[in-house]
Amino acid sequence: MTPKRYLSKFALILTGVWLIPAATFSTPVSANTLMPEDCLKCHEQAPKDILESGMAHRTEVSCVDCHVGHAPKDGDDIIPSCSNCHDGTPHFELQNCNSCHNNPHTPLVITIEKNVTDPCLTCHTDQMAELQQNESKHTSMDCSSCHRATHKMIPDCMQCHSPHSKEMTQKDCLTCHKPHMPLEVTYPAEIPSASCASCHDDVLSQLSLNKAKHNTLSCATCHQEKHKMIPKCQSCHGATPHPQKMHTLFPECGQCHGIAHDLNK
Repeated sequence: MTPKRYLSKFALILTGVWLIPAATFSTPVSANTLMPEDCLKCHEQAPKDILESGMAHRTEVSCVDCHVGHAPKDGDDIIPSCSNCHDGTPHFELQNCNSCHNNPHTPLVITIEKNVTDPCLTCHTDQMAELQQNESKHTSMDCSSCHRATHKMIPDCMQCHSPHSKEMTQKDCLTCHKPHMPLEVTYPAEIPSASCASCHDDVLSQLSLNKAKHNTLSCATCHQEKHKMIPKCQSCHGATPHPQKMHTLFPECGQCHGIAHDLNK
C-alpha cells in the first residue's frame, strides 16, 4: 500500500471514530428508555431495601414507574409525591408521609415519633371508639405513649403497671383486661381462682376456710364473665329453696346465711 493510500484510509477510520459518539450523544436519552436494571448499575441500597421489605413497591411497581426522570436532565427533584399513587382513604390525605414512612423503599417499616395520635386514627377507629366509650387513664394518652417507635409494637403492661402478683405475665393481663378499655374486666369461665386472689385474697381465704359447699366452687362459677358481677342466690338455689313462710319472715338470704364466702349453715 502506498503512503498516500495508507494516510487516506487512516483518515477515514479516524473520522468514523469521532462520528460514532457524536451520533450517539446527539439523541437525548429519554427516561422511558431506562430499565430497572440500569438503576442497579449505580444504586445499591435502594434495590436491596426493596428486595427485603418493599412489599407492593417491589411487586407492583418498578424504579422507573416512580422515578420518571433522572438528574440533572430532569431537574434535581425527581422524588415522586406519594399521592401520585396513594389516594382514596383518609390516611392517604395526611401530610408529611416521611415522618412515619421514612424510607419509601420499605414502606411498611414504620417509625413513630412521640405524641402521635391523629395519624393513627385514620386507620384505627375501632380502638379509639373503645377508648372514648370506656374512659380510663388510657383515654387521655397519645397512641405513641404505648405503641412506641415502631408500628404494630404491642407493649408489655408491666412497663407501666405493677402486676397483681409476682407470678403474673403479660398473657395473664390480657386474659381479663382489654388495653383500650382496661376497666371493663371480663374473663373466661375457666379462669383460676388464684388470679382473682391476686386482689381478693381475703375473700378467697374466707371461702377456703368455710366448710359449706361454696368452698368447692371457683370464683368464676358465681361471678360470671364480668368483674364486679354479683349473682343472685336464686340463680342457683331457685326462687323458694325454703318454705314460703320462712321466705316471708326472712326475705333476704343473708339474714340467715351471712355472706356467700362465709356461709352460716
